[in-house]
Amino acid sequence: MSTLVVVSYDTEFQAEEVRLKLRKLQKDYLIDLEDAVVATKDAKGKVKLHQAMNLTGAGALSGGFWGALIGLIFMMPLLGAAVGASAGAISGALTDLGIDDDFMKNLASQMKPGGSVLFALARGATPDKVLEELQGTGGTILKTSLTHEDEAKLQAALSAAEP
Repeated sequence: MSTLVVVSYDTEFQAEEVRLKLRKLQKDYLIDLEDAVVATKDAKGKVKLHQAMNLTGAGALSGGFWGALIGLIFMMPLLGAAVGASAGAISGALTDLGIDDDFMKNLASQMKPGGSVLFALARGATPDKVLEELQGTGGTILKTSLTHEDEAKLQAALSAAEP
C-alpha cells in the first residue's frame, strides 16, 4: 500500500531540496518513491507542477524511435520518426502516473505565492532513517495517509532543529 505525504514550505526551493533528499534516500534503498512532485505558486497566483519525469518528452523520444524503426521498413524513416514522435508526445501528455494532477493543483492553489508544496507517494520506507534525514527541513504537513502517531513523528522531525 502506498503512503501519501503532502508538506508545504515557505520558499520555492525548500520543497525541491527535500525532494532531492528523498531521491538520495531512494538511491540508498531507504525509501521506495512512486512519485515526488513539487508545486510552486508565482506572484500572479499561477500554480506550476514540477514533475520528477517529463512524460511528454519521454513519449516523444520513444515514439520517435519506434516511428523511425517502422518507417525504415516502409522506406520513410523521417516521416515515421516525425509521426512517432508526435504520437508519443501526445500519449505522454495524456498519461498521468502517480498522484493526480488536479488534486495537486487544487491543494497547491491554497498556498501563499512564493511558497512550495512537496507531494510524495511512497510504497515503503525505513522510517527511522528517513526521519533522521528530514530532520530540521521545516515544513508543515497538509495531508497524509499516515497514522496519527506516524504523522506526529514526521511533523516533529520536520520542525526539529537540524542535528
